[in-house]
Amino acid sequence: MNIDFPPPSNGVYNNAGSSRQLANYCEHEDLQRMEQGIYTEGFFNLTDDNVYKSHVIKDIDGNIGQLLKTDAKFYAVHVSPSEKELQAMGSTEQEQAEAMKRYIREVFIPEYAKNFNKGLSAENIKFYGKIHFDRNCLNIHCHLIVSRKDQSNKVKISPLTNHRNTQKGVITGGFDRIALFENVEKGFDNLFGYNRQLPETFEYCNTMKNGTV
Repeated sequence: MNIDFPPPSNGVYNNAGSSRQLANYCEHEDLQRMEQGIYTEGFFNLTDDNVYKSHVIKDIDGNIGQLLKTDAKFYAVHVSPSEKELQAMGSTEQEQAEAMKRYIREVFIPEYAKNFNKGLSAENIKFYGKIHFDRNCLNIHCHLIVSRKDQSNKVKISPLTNHRNTQKGVITGGFDRIALFENVEKGFDNLFGYNRQLPETFEYCNTMKNGTV
């Protein structure tokens, strides 16, 4: 499972202002698929499917209490299963899309919340997901728009912070991306009964790339 957090930029991933540009991008393949009579998926969150884009933008853009004009207001996340993982998620696009939503709701968002070490749960995370089916570059994958603030609009949370469970000082908590990658991988395997081989594991790939101590 490949998970990445695209860094803020001046284009689609400009997160200092409105989420409209990213939400528009997330819908870019829908019109073509609808014209061809092919199955599409709307935005979803922890509890609801087929959420309108206008609601997504309004909800994310309105959850910015006490953030400065230049602060990040939201973050983008890409969740992309491998071809073998996708096969474990179903045999049709619709089955795979439903499995992807289940994985995001039951594994990724709970682990994302827990990884901040601030006592947060999945219910505290304000996010919307959009599944893409275009296979030109990737398998079926999911784009997430995650608010910088929690559901209460009081707690700041950033997956791009350099803190790793800080206990003292102005900033407490943190975000350990390696721990997240390892835990959501284990969660995927448990959820779908996937027998992951050693070369497929994040730990193996990370060791081959960066070496050991």
